[in-house]
Amino acid sequence: MRPEILNPLFCSIGTLKGVGARYLKLLSNLAEGDKIVHLLWHLPYNVVDRTYSCPLRNAQSGKIWTGIVRISAHLEPKSKKQPYRVVCGDATGDMILNFFKYYKDSLKKQLPIGAEKLISGKIQWFNGQIQMSHPDYVADPSFENTIKAVEPIYPLCAGVSNKMMISLARQALSKIPDMPEWLDERFLQEKNWPSFKEALYFLHHPQSTADFSMMSPQRLRLAYDELLANQLTLSIARLHHKKEAGRSIEGNGHLRKKLSDSLGFELTGAQKKVLEDIIKDQKSKYQGLRLVQGDVGCGKTVVAMMAMLNAVEAGFQAAIMAPTEILAKQHMETISAWADIVGIKAGLLTSKIKGKKRAEILEKLKNGEIDILIGTHALFTDEVIFKDLAFIVVDEQHRFGVEQRRKLSLKGNKPDIVVMTATPIPRTIVLTRFGDMDYSKIDELPKGRKPVETAVMPLSKIDSVTEAVMRKIKGGARVYWVCPLIEESEKSDLAAAIKRFEDLQKIFGADVGLVHGKMKESEKDAVMEKFKTGEIKILVATTVIEVGVNVKEATLMVIEQAERFGLAQLHQLRGRIKRGFEAGFCVLLYAQNLSETAYERLKTMKESEDGFFLAEKDLDLRGGGEILGTKQSGFEEFKIADLAFHKNLLLTAHKDAEMILNLDSSLQSQRGQALKNLLYLFEQDEAFLTYKA
Repeated sequence: MRPEILNPLFCSIGTLKGVGARYLKLLSNLAEGDKIVHLLWHLPYNVVDRTYSCPLRNAQSGKIWTGIVRISAHLEPKSKKQPYRVVCGDATGDMILNFFKYYKDSLKKQLPIGAEKLISGKIQWFNGQIQMSHPDYVADPSFENTIKAVEPIYPLCAGVSNKMMISLARQALSKIPDMPEWLDERFLQEKNWPSFKEALYFLHHPQSTADFSMMSPQRLRLAYDELLANQLTLSIARLHHKKEAGRSIEGNGHLRKKLSDSLGFELTGAQKKVLEDIIKDQKSKYQGLRLVQGDVGCGKTVVAMMAMLNAVEAGFQAAIMAPTEILAKQHMETISAWADIVGIKAGLLTSKIKGKKRAEILEKLKNGEIDILIGTHALFTDEVIFKDLAFIVVDEQHRFGVEQRRKLSLKGNKPDIVVMTATPIPRTIVLTRFGDMDYSKIDELPKGRKPVETAVMPLSKIDSVTEAVMRKIKGGARVYWVCPLIEESEKSDLAAAIKRFEDLQKIFGADVGLVHGKMKESEKDAVMEKFKTGEIKILVATTVIEVGVNVKEATLMVIEQAERFGLAQLHQLRGRIKRGFEAGFCVLLYAQNLSETAYERLKTMKESEDGFFLAEKDLDLRGGGEILGTKQSGFEEFKIADLAFHKNLLLTAHKDAEMILNLDSSLQSQRGQALKNLLYLFEQDEAFLTYKA
């Protein structure tokens, strides 16, 4: 249960003064949550200084002026295009207040002639006359000390004013209870950070734009709190997996030896090391959960196969889950060939397999006739029953969250799970997204793989690129031609891609195919199949070409408007032409007037093929959510922390979380109890409740 001390912060925003049902909906969307605590994370991003006050005749144009004036006249407009004007002034001169949207009776009541009023807003000098359009504040003079201050500016939406946000933030701050400190006292003093309550109060009461710095003590304090909550959550989940009883999987090696002898190549040192890590997990009596990261073409599939064979040798079943049907089919082609060599049975299950054939596969799976099952996430629906599933490989599902991974581990009889990805993921994101998992990296490519040469050219040189494409396909190569498809400009991007397809068709005829996101899955699969078999030689693609699609003959890639892609995305795309042992060539075409960041990205792509280096660079340039393509995929972005600024804090929080749980795995100590408050504040309590030690 949530600690009682936090209850005031988890009351509905609707309990605050001035919030009705209509405002509750608006504020819940704005703050991304309907509790008072969500308003606390909704921080201002700028300030307005209302302390500037001087005699009116000395007021500078363009500045926010605050002062007391006497109302002397109302000037009604002669036409609808003119504003309603109110004349006011102090002892040194007059000022015109302009109202373009107004209710006459309301203005006369609010600004009666002869009354003194406190006014605040932007001063403009026009034709020698001081003017102010729509004052921000019109109040009684008694409010002078309240209004003459530095005012925070909040992110807003239609219907919610800044005045309202200031009032609600003050109410929310008053609800923060006095809580025991969860950070180590010596660490806090060393950093010279304020308390949690002081930090939040300061960020909601900034005095200048300098207070918004990501490196200010109050921001660092709260960023560290958030990162520590994240790391504690993932470490608790990891600790749970480490203690979760599994079963020991220990084959005799005869199938692995048979496959190894037939491969015609030796595994790299990195492949052997990662396979050892997985086998060690399998031998353990606890349930394994490991992330395996390896750059494009490093040979993850053969490592997965060897690990699955260990399970089969021990008398169990294994499964491999791919993100798309085309990838599942590709895995089936590779794995079934290997399965035939060693004398075991592999099966494929996708949503397209229906009726009698599906029933037959399900029956064979249930009675143990299928040793390795390959398919999409549909493998783990209730109708799919394994005889004895002991090992699962999840391919390219790095978007899976902690909870999804936990649910997957409940399938079968406590199977070990390995998640494999070719997406280069920076160390910081591995910690924040996958900290509940053990981690291995294949950082070596098989011998004989040739590097891809990358050229950066302006779009104006497209004719010479087309000539190069002609030479390549005459030599038997195949070509990817990638066009951007960004959600914000989807219609125009799609039209441009179709136009490029039509232009290339005029030159290359039936040798050109097109895949885009609006096509049915079956249509896309059909085009991809034609490209794989060589029926078409040039594939124009608007969507990111499926991760892992294996067309060894594709050795040339053209990426249009490459400046619109991120580094990780460009690297993934370029990896499509590294599937064989022929040297690949990638052309990055850019539009004119590159931004500094875009130039830096393309220059980095030209200079490096190291996916891990590129991932770190991409994090610096774009941010973590963009790298994993998770902006709209349910991954929560941090509310306070920003990894571009707070990487070092994350590494410290990671060590701190490990130390905390080593000393107090169930958070029962005095500090542990305080840390429970932290987990609840950042809504990381689900992990604690699920994995209570």
